[in-house]
Amino acid sequence: MANRNILLIEPGYRNKYPPLGLMKLAQYHGPNGKNDNVRFVKGEDQSVRDTPWERIYITTLFSFEWERTARSIDYALDLVGGQAHRVFVGGIAASLMHNAYISEPRWRGVRFIKGLLGDAPAVSLQLDPFEDELYSDDVDGTPIEDLVPDYSILPHIEYQYPVSDAYFTYASRGCVRKCAFCGVPALEGTQRDTNALSVVVEGVARLYGEKRDLILMDNNVVASANFRDIISEIIDLGFKRGAKLKRGRSELQRRVDFNQGVDARILCRDPMYLRELARIALKPLRIAFDHLGLKKPYSQAIRFAAEAGIRDLSNYMLYNFHDSPADLFERMRLNVTLNEELGIRIFSFPMRYQPVTRPDRGHVGKNWNPYYLRSMQVVLQATHGIVSGAPDFFRTAYGDTFEEFESILFRPHHYIFNRFWYEQFGGKTEFEAFEAEMEALSDGERSELLEFLCSRDKSLYEQDLSVLAAGRLRDAARFFVPIPKEEEVRIWAERKRLKVEDINPLLVPDDERVEDAALTDHDIQPTSSHRLGHVRTAPALA
Repeated sequence: MANRNILLIEPGYRNKYPPLGLMKLAQYHGPNGKNDNVRFVKGEDQSVRDTPWERIYITTLFSFEWERTARSIDYALDLVGGQAHRVFVGGIAASLMHNAYISEPRWRGVRFIKGLLGDAPAVSLQLDPFEDELYSDDVDGTPIEDLVPDYSILPHIEYQYPVSDAYFTYASRGCVRKCAFCGVPALEGTQRDTNALSVVVEGVARLYGEKRDLILMDNNVVASANFRDIISEIIDLGFKRGAKLKRGRSELQRRVDFNQGVDARILCRDPMYLRELARIALKPLRIAFDHLGLKKPYSQAIRFAAEAGIRDLSNYMLYNFHDSPADLFERMRLNVTLNEELGIRIFSFPMRYQPVTRPDRGHVGKNWNPYYLRSMQVVLQATHGIVSGAPDFFRTAYGDTFEEFESILFRPHHYIFNRFWYEQFGGKTEFEAFEAEMEALSDGERSELLEFLCSRDKSLYEQDLSVLAAGRLRDAARFFVPIPKEEEVRIWAERKRLKVEDINPLLVPDDERVEDAALTDHDIQPTSSHRLGHVRTAPALA
């Protein structure tokens, strides 16, 4: 039954890593597997309309990308003429929001796969032998989750993943924690080790050539009882500290990245963990710092890292959960203190919490408000999602005290994004007038203004000003009315002419940045120049 046409679709969102699940599915169906004709596309690529597809697989990622994912599902159904049994959807969002997907009437009959493809292919894919479905007899084959990812599909699309020259794999799955904000317990369950790393690394190298980096997607690798063995295996695979890959006449510095971060509560127990991590080509060391209650173990873990000679660090900072803006500021500010004291380099990446089953970005934590959340996103857009521990960078972007930070959050958003323009250049007079108006407001008036900003879309500010009392309150509110597009263009042209750059965005290489699709809302859609070719896919269809 070979030579069937199989289509793999990744919705048109921005993402840092290639779709590992689809890469494993491509391996299952491709020339090293069932020998089908496999095609991989991103977004709703119209060039595949003329092909009769036997089966279509769609991966999902962030739950708040519901609309983009829905477009891909509708598009797939259109491609197969409404034959829903030919469409399979899996991955993170499809697992965490399983009931929402299967409850959608227009998708009745689509196979929504929950969790990993860890059983025999026919079982994982819910194939019905009585309907004589394609490969429904494959009840003893290697689980798709355990296959080597197929890298040959990646050149078939124009989208460039910031990280692609790497082995993508796991040393462990699941986690010993059950954090209320995290979807890992539902997706992967409790902590357990996976197959040997060498199976994937050597398999990828044999089929697709050696890769420079090793990206481990583990959720909590330091919790593994075999942690030291994992480190030794990484070294044996050619990723010891300082390792280089010879490629032609060039030598490339290799890199190991536990991209989901490691657990400060375990690292702080014994300097052994950091000494072991210092033996490999780790860059950066990522440590989660999700709330202020972790301040003591986080600080101790950073000190152990510095003692072990690890100088490049990165961390995730969850916000908009149970924290407050003051909590977030104190965590960010701590990294400045540690940077200066220890002579290290820490970059933080604040990650806005959204419930894992919510289809949009609209969640507002009990200690935040909608306007401050939008302001925080504008700050992060201006800094490319980065909080540097360098004092000058931090003070420029976030202020030196919480009062300064809150003042920034309360600014009109065009003042935040064009910080230097309004503070030092052509917009200075206007900005000073704004500050004077805000200074004149009473605490009650400031609260009323903030409530006004939180309760409506910014496009309605100007037409709704009449709900505010005439006088200084309404005068202050006028500064928050978004500037016209032509004015934005003029400011950017003047900034370019005067070489005004608010904050240097090039402090962190793209492959070290943290994936946060919430920072952008742009569609990635294909062009007519996409190339055809065989493809491979992956485990949770993700």
